[in-house]
Amino acid sequence: MSRVGRRRLLIVTGKGGVGKTSVTAAAAIAAARSGDRVLVCEMDGSGRLAASFGLGELGFDPTTVSIGAGGEVQIDAMSMDTERALREYIRLFVKIPFVDRVGSLARIFDYVADAAPGVREILAIGKVCHEVRRDNYDLVIVDAEATGHVVSQIDAPRAMSEFVHSGVIAEQTGWMSEILEDPVRTGVVVVTLAEDLPVAETSELIHTISTDTGVAVASVVVNRVPEAGLDPVAVEALRGAESAGVPGAATVVASAARADRAGRVLGDLLDEAGDGVAGAVLPEVEADDEGGIVVALSERIDALVAHLTGEDEARG
Repeated sequence: MSRVGRRRLLIVTGKGGVGKTSVTAAAAIAAARSGDRVLVCEMDGSGRLAASFGLGELGFDPTTVSIGAGGEVQIDAMSMDTERALREYIRLFVKIPFVDRVGSLARIFDYVADAAPGVREILAIGKVCHEVRRDNYDLVIVDAEATGHVVSQIDAPRAMSEFVHSGVIAEQTGWMSEILEDPVRTGVVVVTLAEDLPVAETSELIHTISTDTGVAVASVVVNRVPEAGLDPVAVEALRGAESAGVPGAATVVASAARADRAGRVLGDLLDEAGDGVAGAVLPEVEADDEGGIVVALSERIDALVAHLTGEDEARG
């Protein structure tokens, strides 16, 4: 189903509170609107992805979400459940067909997961890689863990392979790593704000991913930037009006300053990330609900998504 030579897996992360889930949902809508069959997966079980689509909750089994007045855009969405992922793994790869009849799998799973660090991460990222591998979707987008946890998740197969060199586990972590470490197929999208703490964490995360994992950073997105729409001459004129106490001038000048800073922040982060990393600035969007926000954002992120997936090249 998928087109050869295009990115198949986008892993979206960022410091908590920067809007990574909204960006994930918006990217999924943009890709689906272009004709891709899209699966979007929430990794932390927070429920925020479901809220972005106006749903009460998501489960491990994908739910088809219809976007738009006529439901013309459709996305499959799911929430990660590592115990369900283990059941699926045993059924598919260990070839135990009646896995639900095997004792208390929950207790076994908890024991193994506590005894062997990285098992939960392997199961979660392995499920995502399996969806890429079996090729039912053109694009899989992951609403990943926040900056403090995402590295251990995306690096879990490589880390496990350092300890297990043969057998079934080595074989499984091998194909997972092949998918994750192929920059043509997989990329990390880092979402940030033009504020000191998020920028500092983003800079550190880009460095850590680049040096400690084999996964490529594909894009940096600066979110919630005011749309100032003013040239430097107009800003200077408004600064004069601000000094004179003209109502509203201070707000406009502050918005222009934030927009200017966002551009500089993005440039600096792209310099750190290296060649080939795409950048985008997304506006601060107001809407009646979260669903309205992500639909509005999807119209602003479509060019970036097309670039990241190679869709822009396919269009010619």
